[in-house]
Amino acid sequence: MQIEGQGAIVTGGGSGLGAATARLLAARGARVAILDFDEGRARAVAEGIGATAIRVDVGDADAVGAAVERAAGAVGTLRIAVSCAGVGLAGRIVGREGKLSLDVFERVLRVNLFGTYNVMSHAARLMMETDPTDTGERGVIVNTASVAWQDGQVGQAAYAASKGGVAAMSLPAAREFARAGIRVVAIAPGLFHTPMMEGLPEEVTAKIVSDIQFPARLGAPEEYALMAAQIVENPYLNGTTIRLDAATRLPPR
Repeated sequence: MQIEGQGAIVTGGGSGLGAATARLLAARGARVAILDFDEGRARAVAEGIGATAIRVDVGDADAVGAAVERAAGAVGTLRIAVSCAGVGLAGRIVGREGKLSLDVFERVLRVNLFGTYNVMSHAARLMMETDPTDTGERGVIVNTASVAWQDGQVGQAAYAASKGGVAAMSLPAAREFARAGIRVVAIAPGLFHTPMMEGLPEEVTAKIVSDIQFPARLGAPEEYALMAAQIVENPYLNGTTIRLDAATRLPPR
């Protein structure tokens, strides 16, 4: 599907991977709406690219429905939906003195997995109501998993489970939406230079980078955005999860 002239929403578009994706889609001629919990950051990005900023908690299904409807009203026919909203809370399953981390597990799944499902559901519903393009496509949904889906480290049980759920949804969702001409693909980024990484001490970052093969550096958000754009443009990509990780494999710790 060509990007130029299409309506697009990007969740988590106020920073990191989402901001880079919103900027690239806008640069390629898409009409973009940025959905983010932090409305200030969303507006800052939106103002620079002529996009619309909408505040939403992706874990709230009703709020997502209203936000997607509002976004569609701003961008016109919705064809592209990219979900980048997420949290990276960590916690051992059983911590010190037997403390459990059920609260962390619930919070991470609500944002990362349920949030992605909410956005995909409402976006697909609107896409189904549109006329197909000349190629028979009605829309493309890009979700964000993580290499932790397969390489989850100690303390990442909640995060890995949430991203594993995102990855696992790709094929059944693609099969369900096939008759409507809607594709679903997930990207599983490795170690990227995002706000989650910026707060780490320099020595910790150096250790992380040492596990990356080639190129031996953190990924740039623009490289994630490029992959998202390539998924939109390549009509034969569907129902899969693509690792974007410079051949890194996360160690146990």
